[in-house]
Parts: sequence; C-alpha cells; structure tokens
Amino acid sequence: MLARVFDALGRTISRHPKTTVLVWVVLATLGLAIAMTGAGGASLFDRLESAAPTVPNSQSDHAQRILTELRASGPSLTLVLDGAPADTEGMHEAIFPTHIDLSQIQGVASVLSPFVLPGTTTNPAAQPFIAQDGNGFLIIVTLAVDLSETAEHAALVEVQRALEAIPASLEKVAPDATGRVGGMSLIYEEIVSQVEEDLVTGETIALPLALVVMVLVFGGFLAAAMPLAGALASVAGGLGTLVALSYVMPLDASVVNVVTVLGLGLSIDYGLLIVSRFREELAALVSADDGARVRRRRGDGAVATALATTMSTAGRTVAFSAVTIAISTGGLLLFSPPILRGFGAAGLSVILIALATALTLVPALLVLFGRRLVRPTLLSRIPGVRNVVSRTADVQGAQGGHGWIASLTARVQRRPWLVLGGTVAVLAILASPIAHLDLRNTTLQLLPSDSAQREYVAQVAEQYPDATSASIQVVAETTLAEGLAWVPTVQGIAGVTEIEGPVPLENVVIIGVHTSSTDDGGPVERDVVRAIRALDPGFPVYVAGTAAVQIDFVQAIADGAPLAGGLIAAAVLVLLFLMTGSVLVPIKALVCNLLSLAASLGVLTWAFQDGHLASLLGFTPVGGIETYVVVLVVAFAFGLAMDYEVFLLARIKELHDAGYPNDDAVREGLQRSGRIITSAAAIIIVVFAGFMFGRLLVIKEVGFALAVAVLIDATLVRLLLVPATMTLLGRWNWWAPAPLRRAHERLGISH
Repeated sequence: MLARVFDALGRTISRHPKTTVLVWVVLATLGLAIAMTGAGGASLFDRLESAAPTVPNSQSDHAQRILTELRASGPSLTLVLDGAPADTEGMHEAIFPTHIDLSQIQGVASVLSPFVLPGTTTNPAAQPFIAQDGNGFLIIVTLAVDLSETAEHAALVEVQRALEAIPASLEKVAPDATGRVGGMSLIYEEIVSQVEEDLVTGETIALPLALVVMVLVFGGFLAAAMPLAGALASVAGGLGTLVALSYVMPLDASVVNVVTVLGLGLSIDYGLLIVSRFREELAALVSADDGARVRRRRGDGAVATALATTMSTAGRTVAFSAVTIAISTGGLLLFSPPILRGFGAAGLSVILIALATALTLVPALLVLFGRRLVRPTLLSRIPGVRNVVSRTADVQGAQGGHGWIASLTARVQRRPWLVLGGTVAVLAILASPIAHLDLRNTTLQLLPSDSAQREYVAQVAEQYPDATSASIQVVAETTLAEGLAWVPTVQGIAGVTEIEGPVPLENVVIIGVHTSSTDDGGPVERDVVRAIRALDPGFPVYVAGTAAVQIDFVQAIADGAPLAGGLIAAAVLVLLFLMTGSVLVPIKALVCNLLSLAASLGVLTWAFQDGHLASLLGFTPVGGIETYVVVLVVAFAFGLAMDYEVFLLARIKELHDAGYPNDDAVREGLQRSGRIITSAAAIIIVVFAGFMFGRLLVIKEVGFALAVAVLIDATLVRLLLVPATMTLLGRWNWWAPAPLRRAHERLGISH
C-alpha cells in the first residue's frame, strides 16, 4: 500500500514537473520575503529574543517575577566615562546641560550620576558612580515602566545617541574623555546582530564547499545543483515558518542559525539520496549510446519509470528517515523550558519542509532534466579530473560489490570481535571527558570576547563594583526583623563573602549575596544557592540569579529526560521494527547510536569546556557547555544517526529480502549505500563546519558537536561497528517472535 502511494506521487510529479517547481519558487520567495520584511510587520530578526533561558514556575522564575514586580522600572542604559575624573574643575558645569537634555527625552524616568546628589562627588552615596581609579564616572538613564514597545525602542535609541555624544561635549574640561554605552537591550541587540552576521558567514562558507563535494559525488554540476536547490528552498521556507512560530511562542535568536544548519544538512542529505538512486535506476534503463542522445520531453518512459522506482524506494526511505529525526526533535517539546520548545517546534517545521522539497521539488527537477543526468559531463572529459570523478561519482560502481567499502566490510567480517572491541574502546575514550561535563546557562558570554558589550560589562565590574548588584538575589516572604535575624545564618554559608540588605519591599525582604567566586554560574555560586535553598528559616525563601536559573534548568532537563527519551526510544524501536521486521536490529541501532552520541559529547567537552580548541576555533572558554546546546546536540545528533541507520538498513533489508545471505547483504548493502552515506556525511560536516566560523559561542558549539557526531557516526559506527555487530548476529539480525512476525507481515513498511 505504502509503495503504491510513493509510486503514485512519483508519476504525478512526472506529469507536472514545471508546476511543482513553480509552486516551490513562489513558496520559497514568499517565505524569504516574510522573514526579511515581516510582510508589513516586524522581520524575523526583530521578533527574536535573547534573554537568559528560564524555567516557568521554578523557584528562580518565581523569585525573578517578584523582583520584577517590586522593582518596577523600565530598561536602562549606562554611559561609562573614562579619562574624565569626576572632580575635574568645571566638570559639574559641563555635565549639567546633558542631564537636562537626557531628562527631557520622552519616556525617561530618571538620570543618575555623581552630580545629582547634594555635595556631588564628596557625598558618600556618589562613590558607586565613581571609578575605582578615579578616572571616570557613570551616567545611568532609566526609562518609565509603562512605555509601549514602540515608544520604548524610540526612547532607547534617542538616549543611546545622546549618551554617545557626551564625551565630545566634555572636550574643554576633559579632552581625553572616552565613553562606552551599555545595557541589557544593547546586549540582546548585539546577540541578534551577531546571529545575522554568523548566518551569512556560515552560508558563505558552507554552500560553496557543499557544492564542490556534491560535484565530486555526482561527477558534474547539474546533478549537484538539485539537492542544493532543495536546500535553499527548505531554508527559505523554514525562515518564513519561524516568523509564524514567533507569534505563538518565544524564539531564541540562535534558533535561526540552528534551523538553517539543520535545513541545509537534511535537505542535502535527502536530495543526495533521491538524485543518486534516480541516476542509478536511470542508468540501468538507458543504454550508453541512447544516454548520449539527451531527450528532455516530459513523456520519456525511462525517466518516469526511474522516478517511480526512486520514489518507492529512496523516497520511502527519506520519508521514514524524516519521521525518525522528527520524533527525536519533537522530544524537545516535552521539556518545560520555552527555549527548548522553541527549538523543537522550529526543528520540526524545517524537517517537514526538507522532506517536502526532497519528495516534490527535487523529483520535479529530475524529470525536467531527465536523461541529461546520466550523460557524460564536462568534468569527465578533463584528464586528471576524470580520474578523480571516476572514483567519487555515485553511479559508477553503485551496482557492483567490489568497491573499497565492500573490501573494508569483508575485512571487518573476518575479525568481527576484534573490530567490535576496538571500536567500542575508541568510542569510550572519546566519551571519557563527559565525566567532568559542566552545564552552564549564559547570555553575555555567548558573544565574542572582544564585543563592545562584553567590554562594557567587564569595565563596570572592575571599576564600579558597588554599582553592580549581587550575583545571588534572595527573596524572603517575611518581616524586616526576621530577615535581619536570618542574615547571620546566610553569612555563615561556605563561599559567602558579603551580604547586602535586607531591603524591605512591600511584604518581602531582598537579600543580596556575594560569594568568593567571580563566576556567576560556577560551582561556588551553585553550592551557595543549594545551601540557601536547603535552609529552613520558617518563612518562604526564593533564590534568583544565574546560578539559581542554571540549577533549575538542569533539573528541568532531568525531569523531562525520562519521558522524552523513553518515548523517542519506543517510537524508534517500533518504526525500525516495521521497517526491518527484526527485534534485535532496532535495539542494536539504539545502542550503537548512544555510543556515538556519548563520544560526540565527550569531544565537545574536550574542545570547548576544557578549551583545547579555543585558539583554533577562536573563542574564550566559559568553563562549561551551554545547557540547551547539550540537549540540542543529543536530539539532533541522535536523529541524524538514525537518519544514516535508515539509509543503510533500507538497502541491507532490500537485499536480504531479495535472497542475499546475511553477510552478503550486509557487505553489498554497505557498498551500495556506503558511498552515499559517506558523501552525505561529508556534505553535512561541511555545512555544520561552516557555522563553526561564526563568532557566537552557542552556534560554534552546535556546529562543532554535530559535525563531530556525523563524522564519528559515518566512520566508526557505520563502517566498522554496524558490520561487525550484524556479522556477529548473523541470521539473528532478522529474528522476531512469531506474533511480531505476523504483525510485520500485515503492517511492515520495508521495501
């Protein structure tokens, strides 16, 4: 039944290729236009968020909501002046007009500096505004809390412009004055701007390199362009879909790059499989002489037959593969943090679009160019290049079982236990750094170390320590007297160095806690948060801050992981059983993929947390791995591993069903699919690696981890571990209890 559906789809596209292509051109153009312009509203990048990850209804979330409600004030911008000592003669008179101008900007609620206090710089209350080295001071402008989004944005722009002009206005009294403007709104703006820049960088590097690899795979530019066309349409459609999603859920800025990477990789993967199988089928139908006389008319029987066969085999494999990776990505929707739900929804949308382009747009292009796709290409006529292309192109040798992959598989099958033990040992060594993996939630640290806002924050922390709030904020629902009595207990916690407050606000008191660590999310801070939460003062206590959010985020992952992991594993086991009719092969696939995944995370930890590749990849280690990056890598890498597992098993099962003995089916299946899997892996590694050259840390981590995951899976796992295990299992590969065998006969979806 399922085969007839894909066969019918192929024949329908064969009859209407131009219409199919035209529809995709319109959809891709529309999606890109909506993403870039917002169709009259805000563009995609205007609708993205860059706040630190949160966990709804957690302790840290509850504390932060109380703080936000009680400290009712709008956003603020701060000017850090350097080379302008506050006690310079004439400074008060020179700065006073700027205070007037700033306070008159519509939406400004307050303007603070040392000069608004009685006695100005001699007032002890002015000291937090004066640099430790005495060579500068702060001007802090805060907006009203009830501004509309449009009015707030306009006010921030005008305030920023006014603050940036102040150093020049002080030329007479402080000719060496310089200034740096900072604030949370500018931090978020810089992150979104970096996302846009990294997106261009990644695509500029990835797409040309991917095209080169595909030219080598297909032996020419024409066939290579088809998966790329599907990829571009997928990305354009995916970006348009993100605009729609942004109206129903918050989307983090980095979701654009992650979705682009996933869309490019999957589309090229799926397109590669479709184009390769079509060329293989068409080459078998068309003689060499006839193939040289290219005909493009739509009714060509060989083209239609080749496409129908392609759709009922490779097309069905692509659909099955997309379902498995969609299940893995959809698991993100089962977690409570909104950032993970956003990635899950966005990932699902681009997977479905990649599937749609692979099953409609790419086949339509195949029909339009027909027999030209198996005609000798220009590259095959160039000496030297011809030799390279003859070794890399997909059609040559696709039918025979005597390629290098078959030879490698034969050697593995002669010593399966040795290969199995050696491969597992290597994967275990690669995975070993996971033992000291430290999960982090960061915002500012995602930016490059030389970013303007990171420099601003570093300068404030160094020169104005009294102007920064404590890294741990405790909200206690009690009286001031009880809060004061409790302070010595908090002060006695290991790692606590200073206490601010308590400050009474309505029915709560706020206590700021400073620690001996400068790392807001480090082990010391986390231990202090846990110790505070473990206290029982007799009244409700809630803790906010980076470390508190980090603890709650990790706990949310731990709470959601069993359900998400269990459902994903169950769904994959069922789907692989329906595909293979085996009970052991799906279990073997899960175990192999988990080993591959652990090795990938180990390499990620070694490279980024331990900083061994910091100079090579151009980043500053933050002492851990972004928490949601680990979750994304687990979801996407597991899905990609299953992607290649499906590609491989589909061919092996097809040969086994055709009567090949187990070892022959494994060897021949690897030879027939191994080249495409290796080629697809090479392309997707190039795509992921392209985004490693961006400057946003989270995108570097995701791109690197997924590239490593695909590399490990396509080499150690697919070429060594899988043939070794399937050889050892022998005929047990295809075993299932009698009731399940009967169920597979009725419901199975194998070729």
